[in-house]
This record gives sequence, C-alpha cells and structure tokens, in this order.
Amino acid sequence: MIMAFDGSSVDGTEYLDVVRLARHAPAWLDAAVSFWSTYGLTVFAMLAVVGWWFARRGGNAAAVRALAVPVVVVVAYGVDALTKLAVREDRPCQSLRVQTLETCPAPGDWSFPSNHAAVAAAAAVALLFVSRRLGAVAAVAALAMAVSRVWVGAHYPHDVLAGVLVGGLVALTAMLVLRRWSRSVDRWIGSVRLRRLLSAS
Repeated sequence: MIMAFDGSSVDGTEYLDVVRLARHAPAWLDAAVSFWSTYGLTVFAMLAVVGWWFARRGGNAAAVRALAVPVVVVVAYGVDALTKLAVREDRPCQSLRVQTLETCPAPGDWSFPSNHAAVAAAAAVALLFVSRRLGAVAAVAALAMAVSRVWVGAHYPHDVLAGVLVGGLVALTAMLVLRRWSRSVDRWIGSVRLRRLLSAS
C-alpha cells in the first residue's frame, strides 16, 4: 500500500463547505462549472494561438514570446507533476469520502498541487508578456479554473492555490529569462527555417 499525505487537516472544512454548496446549487450552474472544469483549458490554447497571430505583427521579439507560451505551459505542467509525485497527497474525495460532482479519481492520482490550476496560471502569466489584454482575460479564466476544481470536488483549496503559485512562478521565471535572451532565440529560429512563425509577411 502506498503511504499518502492526508490534506484534509489543512482546509478540509472549507472544502466540504464548497462541496455542499455545489450539491445544493442549481443544476445548470453545476453543469456549467463541470463543463468549464473539464474543457476550459482549451480556452488557454486558443488564447495562445490568438496571441501568436497578432504578435507576428509586433516584431520578432513579440513573436518569440508568443511562441514560448505553450512551451512554458508544458514546463509548468512538468514541474507540477513532479511536485505531485514528491508530495503524494490523496484526493479529498478519498480522504473525506464525500460525493462530488466529478467522479473521484483512483488512488494514486495525487491531488497536490492541481495540474489544471498550474497550467491555467502558467498560460495567464506567459500571455501577459505577449498581450496585457489577453493576459487579463486568461487571468480571469485561470481564477475560474482554480475555483471550479474545488467546486467539482477534485481538489482542496490549498491544492489549487499551490497549483497557481507553481504555474505562475515557473511562467514568470521562464518569460523573464526569455526576455533577456530573445535575440538569441530569434536567431536560432531563423537558423532552423522557422522564420515564417515570427512574421506575418
């Protein structure tokens, strides 16, 4: 049997309050939140594409930052996944044995930190370096994603908070490094015949 951390002592009471609220909420609201929780990450992918499309008109440096968004998100996901393996926190639906909107994952599908929250936060922070407007939209969407993961019962509040911190810090660090080395990255992309990705012309 795999020994796992029980996070219910951190904010299990708050988690149960949210789950009870979801259980008594209108069916349409639960359906909307569940849909967002499951499929909402596609919105961040679309925002990244939009950011890249318009960044091509802003010069090579802007296009490089836009191209970096999906790479940064993948790196943030990797860091988050490694953290999950290190902490090994049981899902709240397993520890507290509560009925949730989302089917309770199998044991070994760790809860801390939230992958969804990390990916959403990483995308939002990275997009802020591409477009403040797109970044602001993504930030609101990331907040909604984090809340939805608790609402459907998949995570404790501290799971999504940690996911936001992991994703946001990874993206911030990566984009600041990229800003410093953007010219070198631009030259490398040009050398491998990917110049069309940087320019609308």
